[in-house]
Amino acid sequence: MRRILFVDDEPNILHGLGRMLHGMRGDWDMAFAESGPEALAYLADAPFDVIVTDMRMPGMDGAQLLEEVAARHPRVVRIVLSGQCNEATVFRLVKVTHQYLSKPCDPAALKATVARACALRDVLNHDALVRLVAQCDTLPSVPEVYTRLVEELRSEEASLARVGEIVSADVAMTAKVLQLVNSAFFSLPAEITSAQRAVGLLGLHTIKALVLTVGVFSQFEATAAGALRIDELVSHSMATGALARTIAADLGQTESEEDAAFLSGVMHDVGKLVLAAALPDWYAESVSGNVGPAYLRWKAERDAFGASHAEVGAYLVGLWGLPDSVMEALAFHHRPARCPHSNRSPLRAVHLADSLAHEAGDDGPARDALRQYLDGLGFGRRLNAWRQAAWRMQHEGSAA
Repeated sequence: MRRILFVDDEPNILHGLGRMLHGMRGDWDMAFAESGPEALAYLADAPFDVIVTDMRMPGMDGAQLLEEVAARHPRVVRIVLSGQCNEATVFRLVKVTHQYLSKPCDPAALKATVARACALRDVLNHDALVRLVAQCDTLPSVPEVYTRLVEELRSEEASLARVGEIVSADVAMTAKVLQLVNSAFFSLPAEITSAQRAVGLLGLHTIKALVLTVGVFSQFEATAAGALRIDELVSHSMATGALARTIAADLGQTESEEDAAFLSGVMHDVGKLVLAAALPDWYAESVSGNVGPAYLRWKAERDAFGASHAEVGAYLVGLWGLPDSVMEALAFHHRPARCPHSNRSPLRAVHLADSLAHEAGDDGPARDALRQYLDGLGFGRRLNAWRQAAWRMQHEGSAA
């Protein structure tokens, strides 16, 4: 049974939550605290899976509480349920909150958000990695791209379009702006899957504050560079995203599904960033000597960590509230048959795109598996066309 802690200084609100969630008592063990210190006492006494807190509370407010929770109990999923926040409050919450919900919150939306946070534990069934990913408030970006973004934002002639292009060219920045734009922080449309659109919706002022003041983006540290060639990862990710979009379009998907396929392709290896940045020595040791086919490298990660970059990345984007279809594409992009919705786009498009992008370095069994997978879907006749598209994107720089 999952344990959920609700925190609000108004007893009537807590009583209302208790009544509203009464039907979940068979699945959730719920506790209710009227202050930050009381919540910390609950957490010190017994483990919880999720904390849902108000922001505006006397003494210790929600941001201060979640800072303490992140430091003392990093595996707990941190959700804010609060009224309208001003800009300063939002910027305080950005790095300590996994998801943000606005009051008044639709009961179904609250139940779904908490249930999804609980269900994520099944994606990454490894307690040490759960704690590691839950602590991840930023992802490392390519140093050159980070520098370009900072220079653009500091320019008196900064352009929102150019900022959008820079962010779209980086896996970590894409992940973070989509976490923000898909939350209720800014009251923007949900299910945004385009980084450029997300930047446009957030606006130049907000992006500048997030980067230059709050520091939601960071540079990839040199200590992890030996274990992971981030420039190669980004190049491969962009090529995979572009090819996934092409495949989705070729399969007759809608424009929004094409966008989701592109986003999932760009982010499919984001778990490698988490592992290499947080555990550089361990990651370097796990992948050293494993320079063969991609399907062997992710197995080496599973042997070393108990989970591969696929599950780690899926857990992160799920924790950050990105769409379920994106989370599934990341979790199962090496093994689509394991997914209950294996025929759903964008998973299918991302698996094919990633396989084709890696194909030059893979051996006969991997190629045979790809052919069998396509034949099983009835798409075998399209392999040559997609293979040619993959070659163009890798060698002509159209996706880099």
